[in-house]
Amino acid sequence: MAQPSPLVPVLLSGGSGTRLWPLSREAYPKQFLPLVGNESMLQETWRRVAELAGAAPLVVANEEHRFMVAEQLRQAGARPAAILLEPVGRNTAPAIAVAALQATADGGDPLLLVLPSDHAVRDREGFHRAVRTASAAAGQGRLVTFGIVPTGPETGYGYIKAAPGDGVRPVERFVEKPDAETARAYVASGEYFWNSGMFLFRASRYLEELERFRPDILAACRRAFAGASRDADFVRLEREAFAASPSDSIDYAVMEKTGAASVLPVDVGWSDVGSWSALWEVAEHDAEGNAHHGDVVALGCRNTYAWTDRRLVALIGLEDVVVVDTDDALLVAHRDRVQEVKDVVAGLKRDGRGEAVLHRKVYRPWGAYDSIDTGERFQVKRITVKPGASLSLQMHHHRAEHWVVVRGTARVTRGDEVLLLTENQSTYIPLGVKHRLENPGKVPLELIEVQSGSYLGEDDIVRFEDVYGRGS
Repeated sequence: MAQPSPLVPVLLSGGSGTRLWPLSREAYPKQFLPLVGNESMLQETWRRVAELAGAAPLVVANEEHRFMVAEQLRQAGARPAAILLEPVGRNTAPAIAVAALQATADGGDPLLLVLPSDHAVRDREGFHRAVRTASAAAGQGRLVTFGIVPTGPETGYGYIKAAPGDGVRPVERFVEKPDAETARAYVASGEYFWNSGMFLFRASRYLEELERFRPDILAACRRAFAGASRDADFVRLEREAFAASPSDSIDYAVMEKTGAASVLPVDVGWSDVGSWSALWEVAEHDAEGNAHHGDVVALGCRNTYAWTDRRLVALIGLEDVVVVDTDDALLVAHRDRVQEVKDVVAGLKRDGRGEAVLHRKVYRPWGAYDSIDTGERFQVKRITVKPGASLSLQMHHHRAEHWVVVRGTARVTRGDEVLLLTENQSTYIPLGVKHRLENPGKVPLELIEVQSGSYLGEDDIVRFEDVYGRGS
């Protein structure tokens, strides 16, 4: 009797999450944030499938996010079989293709459970039952998608019309986001389900169907995978080949064309957490429908959502309002118009505003820095370096730096000198001098950095040595 195919989770972590600005930003998008629990959405996604998995997960991620992906999965106890890095975003069809190529590289042919890493599923046991049900059809060559039983005439989702019957059944048609009247008709019919973006199929079957309908995408992905550079942590897809792939979703490229498309309707408390109103819907509410995170006081408010991680936020007499307070940006919006947040982000990018991409606190593979004050010709940062971590050996053309250790131990290379500094000790790095900061201790190193000079941008860094493979 043939052994069942192992189930390999494929975690897609390439999204930018601009609709949840200012909390989610391009350099630190929503999959890395604890939006619906104590762990990040990426970590929650892994927890959801860990006991189902018959093998280590595969992860497809933006190259710029590689260290955050690796660190968060390590914290969650996951050891990915591979983290495949996209040098540019090319949508889900190519992302899943490279995962399938990785999954079949050693001659195996597992079932791939493809999951966006920034969705929420409240009913974990129900989700497990659905995956087990879908596995039989996927093992027989079907390409299964999970259709969500709609809770209302949502116009922000695509819809799937299922053939009559129970359980896994053929897809009759995919429908783009409908208008409100059409959505109401779909929901009333009982034949349509929300398109969740979650899939289950055998790796070889996806590659076969992609080659049949979009051979240009598969050819580019094969070249990018064959030319990838590999180390102990990452598979870096060859940039030029992957960039040459057309950008397309799995829905357009394969699912809407193949005769093997099937759908399993499920009711598992799913949400794509695609907006602040969607996050309000999956959050816990008080008696007046308010959902708050952090230190929030609300008087006479109904159906509000407020998020703060540091200072007190007070709301008075508000209804259907979203308030999101971060270190460097404040969002106040009506819940019915939160989709327009993406227009705010587009405007910030157009104006060259850094708030579209970075938080005030910026995460790096060695730790993080927080820009706590800025003025003419100076900038003050709080720097945290992980135990055993090291910044690059570098120099600056336009700024000098003063460092004061407030916690832990710092090993400082300054020109030909090597200094060991402890709490309350300091040093000065002159302009143009090679230097490096390391944490040789077992606790996080925290220091205050005061930069002074004619130009204080992050691009004034010349790297000579870097353990994380970053160039100048």
